[in-house]
Amino acid sequence: MSAHDQLVLCLCEITRLLWKLLLPLVFLCVLLIAVLVLLVSAVRFWLQSSRNARRARERRATVAFFHPYCNAGGGGERVLWCAIRALQNRYADVNFVVYTGDLGVTGQQILDGARRRFNITLPRPVQFVFLQHRVLVEASLFPHFTLLGQSVGSIFLGWEALTEFVPDIYIDSMGYAFTLPLFRYLGGCSVGSYVHYPTISTDMLSVVRERNPRFNNQDLVANSLFLSAFKLIYYCLFALLYGLAGSCSNVIMVNSCWTLDHILSLWRSPNRTSVVYPPCDVDAFLDIPLEEEGDRKCHSIVSVGQFRPEKDHRLQIRAFKKALDRRKEGLKLILIGGCRNQEDEDRVLMLRGLCQELGVADRVEFKLNVSFEELKRELSEATIGLHTMWNEHFGIGVVECMAAGKVILAHKSGGPKLDIVVPFDGGQTGFLADDEDGYAEAMNQILDLPPATRLQIRRNARRSASRFSDQEFEACFLAATEPLMATLER
Repeated sequence: MSAHDQLVLCLCEITRLLWKLLLPLVFLCVLLIAVLVLLVSAVRFWLQSSRNARRARERRATVAFFHPYCNAGGGGERVLWCAIRALQNRYADVNFVVYTGDLGVTGQQILDGARRRFNITLPRPVQFVFLQHRVLVEASLFPHFTLLGQSVGSIFLGWEALTEFVPDIYIDSMGYAFTLPLFRYLGGCSVGSYVHYPTISTDMLSVVRERNPRFNNQDLVANSLFLSAFKLIYYCLFALLYGLAGSCSNVIMVNSCWTLDHILSLWRSPNRTSVVYPPCDVDAFLDIPLEEEGDRKCHSIVSVGQFRPEKDHRLQIRAFKKALDRRKEGLKLILIGGCRNQEDEDRVLMLRGLCQELGVADRVEFKLNVSFEELKRELSEATIGLHTMWNEHFGIGVVECMAAGKVILAHKSGGPKLDIVVPFDGGQTGFLADDEDGYAEAMNQILDLPPATRLQIRRNARRSASRFSDQEFEACFLAATEPLMATLER
């Protein structure tokens, strides 16, 4: 037998063997799929039976908000409490639940914190479901592949929430899109989402593609062609999964035009997506006098925002140092914000160290987790409101500074650029910058303006801020969620 015949015979034997194995493999795959379908169906039946039994017992439907950090003091929490207040006022026969991971406090303490920080009191109590495994969505748990790790962690945390309480309507108010398919397809809930900031954006892809160092793109990666290419592939695959998860939402609300552009490009659900500007307690700041300052000897610059890395407080301190080098005296910087966890507190210590290093420690004050009254007091005494976050999704702190009649100096990107610090009735409402020199120059430019010119800018800013009041938010939020709430009547 020739070598050619032997090769043909060998290939025939291999083909017969593969064919014999193919049928058992196909059967095994079909069996595994059937078992998986049965398992999912059983879980879905169990969860929905639990909800139906609870609804029959209480004779009321329930709307649940997923907000693991509801006791934090940021803009996202203000959205949460204003949204619940609006729904409670409209739907008196509906119960409300908040999934939270804040284990060190009681539900009443959380509500007291909302009243103290945001001047918000709910018409009636809400039920809290305390989640034991919030650590699964902590960034510190995933030093590498953070986005993927936190997203997978959110699925497990969402599963804990779903098994603890099955609502009729589920609203993710904190940006954990991967929980949406869990509640929709396993829990059988109608689902909605309020997106403050896309987990991944086309801007993030551009940063990696252009190898530009940022807080989410370390120098080690930016300086390596191979690592940048690998991270870009990782981001693209993650963006695909993120889009699939987000598209499960029946109603999608975004907080700015910037966020809208990114969510439309990722979730591709234009008919279900609308802009609902976050609520800013504009009225609470209107009692701050708006009058000409005269020749003040000392000016304060106030920053309002949580101590998170993306807020870029380092830029604020460095720019302040450059502005101070020119003026020498009569200037101080006040950093006001909330700390969510130990990581944020460590960041504050690092910022204090930076102040010491730059020799401005005696000119910079840190005020953590302050009350609403103290926030107003600091804003009433300030001249400039400062904001430095690149691509801030919206910027509630920016609006609050404008409503308080301060001259705002914000980052030239994202929501501040597109939605907030824009001309109003043809008049200037503030200033924009994007680097240390630009911020320092703008600070000095503002302080060098005649008091009458500053006053006109402040008046324009205050009038412009009325677009973002609690009343505007409630009207838009109720309109956006109406299709979702209508499912309760079916």
